[in-house]
Amino acid sequence: MSVIKFTAAGDAMVLRRLPGNYPGFQELQSFINQGDFRFVNMETTIHNHETYGAAESGGTWFCSPPEVLDDAKTFGFNVLTTCNNHAMDYSHIGLEKTLDYVEQAGFQNPGVGRTLADAAAPAYLDTLTGRIALISACSTFTPEMMAGEQSSTVPGRPGINGIRVSTVYQLPQEDLDHLKRISESIGINGNREIIRKEGYLPPLPEDKAEFGTYLFEAGTHPGKLTKVNPVDMARVEKSIREALYFADYVIVSMHSHELKGTDKSEPSLFYEDFAHKCIDAGAHAIVGTGPHLLRPIEIYKGRPIFYSLGDFIIQLENIRKAPADMYEKQKLDGNAGMDELFDTRNHHGTRGLCYEKVMFEAVVPYWEMEDGKLTKLELLPIELNF
Repeated sequence: MSVIKFTAAGDAMVLRRLPGNYPGFQELQSFINQGDFRFVNMETTIHNHETYGAAESGGTWFCSPPEVLDDAKTFGFNVLTTCNNHAMDYSHIGLEKTLDYVEQAGFQNPGVGRTLADAAAPAYLDTLTGRIALISACSTFTPEMMAGEQSSTVPGRPGINGIRVSTVYQLPQEDLDHLKRISESIGINGNREIIRKEGYLPPLPEDKAEFGTYLFEAGTHPGKLTKVNPVDMARVEKSIREALYFADYVIVSMHSHELKGTDKSEPSLFYEDFAHKCIDAGAHAIVGTGPHLLRPIEIYKGRPIFYSLGDFIIQLENIRKAPADMYEKQKLDGNAGMDELFDTRNHHGTRGLCYEKVMFEAVVPYWEMEDGKLTKLELLPIELNF
């Protein structure tokens, strides 16, 4: 099999048109265009504010004009996804509008669909050197964001290809017993205990305890374990097997904010397991986005895992409009100006992503693969004008 070349960028929070041929643009454009497969994560919804904001957002209610897709093409990108925690900032209608505009621009949008089957399906890119499939997923989302399956009588639900994660916290037995006593004394689990007595929840084993929505178990040392939902993992593995039948190479993009402990740069345990299982199933690379900073790169079985490429574009404070919910979060009237909204949220430039230098440190990788194995990898550091 011939050598196939790849480039990828991290999160493009692009909320306004780009100025064009700025100093350094041609060097970056040339680097990106080395790839046969050239990926970017568009972390925004794409429409002309044609719908209402959702009750919750990914943090900021992102909406970008459809013309930003032309700018993505100018950089050289030929494949993208909007499968991330901002995919439904403007609810189901905003997601469907985004699908429409992305399709009109000539891109596919794996990981997002009008049903779960659509969202989970691979997208295919035909190049002169081979056919490449992209499967996209996201582990950071609210329940209503996940796409739904179609039944025999009811249509499926638009949304994302969500990867659900279970978390259990471990405590020494003495601490676990103490937690149980606290739970009983304040009645924090009262509603779940009633539901359990009614038979709608399974009995809780003696070595486990609940504290509200959190689950604890006895362990030798305090810690946190995260596991990927087996149903969601099986769905991704099925998509990988299907993609391998129709394509020469399979790439999986994963948007994940979850962390192992208290360091944003360390991916959660479930993510490492997810990435390894994807490659075990036949995927050739994992491209990670999400936490807005660089995370480790792992070479697993001769194939790269980029746990997070950081930000490619960070225009976080460039939205043109905001729903009332965003003002309310900052205890402002909905008629306040956007300057007042952001000054309040960032405490006059002293907090937030835009004021941490590490969020402006990123790379664009270029890699080559032959016969399913990584043969070359280069990283281009990019400057984001901190």
